[in-house]
Amino acid sequence: MGRTRGKDALGPAKKGQRRYKVVHVFTEGRVTEPQYIEIVRGKPAETGVEVRIANASAPGSQRKPITLVEAAARLMREETRAAKKAKLDEKLWPEVWCLFDRDQHLQIPDALKRAKEAGVEVAFSHPCFELWRLLHHKPVNGQFGGVCGEAVRQLPFTGSPEQLKHMRPDELPEGSFAQAKKWAQKINAQHPAHVAKDQRDPYTDVFEFVEKGLRITGY
Repeated sequence: MGRTRGKDALGPAKKGQRRYKVVHVFTEGRVTEPQYIEIVRGKPAETGVEVRIANASAPGSQRKPITLVEAAARLMREETRAAKKAKLDEKLWPEVWCLFDRDQHLQIPDALKRAKEAGVEVAFSHPCFELWRLLHHKPVNGQFGGVCGEAVRQLPFTGSPEQLKHMRPDELPEGSFAQAKKWAQKINAQHPAHVAKDQRDPYTDVFEFVEKGLRITGY
C-alpha cells in the first residue's frame, strides 16, 4: 500500500550477508499497531527493509512502555554485536523501534530516556495510537485529558471497543498519510519545546516511524 523511496536499492545480497535492513518493532498494542504496520508497509524489495514485530506473542503484562524499552534495549545490544561480528555493512545494521502511548502508564519519562540511551527509536502518542488513526480523517482541537477513550469515541467508525481495535485497509484513504502528518505536526507545534513529550496532550510522532522506520513516504 505504501509509497516507497525506491526499488531494491540495496542490490543483490553478498554471500553470508543480509540483503535487507531488519527493523524490529515492539508494540504496546497486540492488535491495532501490528495491523497498521501490516497494512502500510511495503515489500522488502521496495523499501530495503524487512519489518519484524519483535513481541508478537508477548502477553499484556510484558507490554508496558518501560518493559518494552528494556526488551528492545537487550535486542539492540544483541543485534549490534551480531552485525559487528558478521562485519555487516553499517547501512544494513538493524534498527529497533518501540511504539507506545501515554495512556495512564507510569515511568514514561524513564522509558523515553532509556530508549534514547540504548539507541532504540520510539514512536510516541498522547493519549494513545488512536489519535494517529483519527488524524487520517479530521483535525484535532483541544486536549483529551489523557483519556484514550475520548480519541476512540471520535473515530468515524462504529463497533464495540474490541471491534474498534481492528484496522481495515479502507480506514486509510488514498493520500491520507500526508494530511495526517500535516495535522499531527500542527498539534505537536502547539507545545513549547521545553515541555516533555509525556506532558504534551495531544501529541503523536508516528509519522516519523512510517518514514524513518518503514521507509514509506506516503499512502
